[in-house]
Amino acid sequence: MLQVRTTPTQTWDIEYPPKGRIEVNGAPFVWDLVALGQGRYHILLEGRSYSAEVVSADYPTKTFQLKVNGQLLELQAKDRFDLLLDKLGMSNVAASKVNELKAPMPGLIVDIRVALGQTVQKGDPLLVLEAMKMENILKAPTDGVVGAIKVVLRDNVTKGQVLVQFS
Repeated sequence: MLQVRTTPTQTWDIEYPPKGRIEVNGAPFVWDLVALGQGRYHILLEGRSYSAEVVSADYPTKTFQLKVNGQLLELQAKDRFDLLLDKLGMSNVAASKVNELKAPMPGLIVDIRVALGQTVQKGDPLLVLEAMKMENILKAPTDGVVGAIKVVLRDNVTKGQVLVQFS
């Protein structure tokens, strides 16, 4: 099971059995998905056509930015282990294991919004990364203190490069 949230009030429960059809909130989800390359997709769902692009994907925190028909969506996913930790009241234990922010894609650092030693909370803006003519605000994956900033303004970065470390 996977739970996906786009807003504090919008959540979908997704079941994807190994040899069965995907279900969203208990109902069958029938779609046609075609990869167009480089994180771009064409989707047909219930007779409607959608253009989708993965703008950023942060796998350790399971946060994603998608652009669907030109509209930017931020998604937060929780797998069965995250949901179990939530149920046991231990969700902050998993979040505290993230001790660095990595570049989700290659790009150019156009703004640094934190300083060394600054205390940040999960979701606080840290850096602005320009990629494919779009500015992406990279946010803190967890609460912490900025231990090191590994980039300077106007640095070109590669995907997966460590940008900020937390202490």
